[in-house]
Amino acid sequence: MSSMEQISRTSIQAKAFEFALLELIYSKRDSFQPLWSVDSWAKFLIWLSLNCGLSGEKESLEMFAKAMGSPLTSRMRKIFFERALEDLSLHVMADPAEAQVLIMPIALDKMINDNDVVQALEMVGLSDKVSLSSAAWERHDSIVSIPWNVKSDI
Repeated sequence: MSSMEQISRTSIQAKAFEFALLELIYSKRDSFQPLWSVDSWAKFLIWLSLNCGLSGEKESLEMFAKAMGSPLTSRMRKIFFERALEDLSLHVMADPAEAQVLIMPIALDKMINDNDVVQALEMVGLSDKVSLSSAAWERHDSIVSIPWNVKSDI
């Protein structure tokens, strides 16, 4: 096998792995309660490690985290706490480790109105975790940032 074939094979395997992992996150992220919490993220990682054949013991979980690596874990976490709302043409980023929830348009030319923001927050289950009053929001060009009500989950 030539080095070009090996590079191509490795690249295809990496893309297939990434696709499968992303689909797993998309399909399972709403299964871990409470949503939009550090606890839900931790439960997802524990579930994933158990399904990879590891035990639930601390050492095993630490080994899993180290084996996954920071870049992959960061990417997984980003996807875990993001939602794309095609009907509203909005993208919601709500990692509880961040100070604010971010809402931005999917289409660059879309202007975000307050009603769409409230509807997006309600659709993804964030309406009780952030202020629904636009007075508490900040606008940065086409991005709306909304502070969490309580930061007790970090």
